[in-house]
Amino acid sequence: MAALAWLLIPLFAAFGAAIWGGWAARNRSTGDVTELADYARFREAMEKSHSGSQPA
Repeated sequence: MAALAWLLIPLFAAFGAAIWGGWAARNRSTGDVTELADYARFREAMEKSHSGSQPA
């Protein structure tokens, strides 16, 4: 029974590594569109806040 336990440890480690590897290599390109839209809104807000005030 102890030999079976020692064989299961690497099996569980390999399974965990496969899950982590799949999670780490996932496609994250879907957030770029949202981030670019947020950045555009940020720039517009900054231009609005500075357009009305003239330096003295």
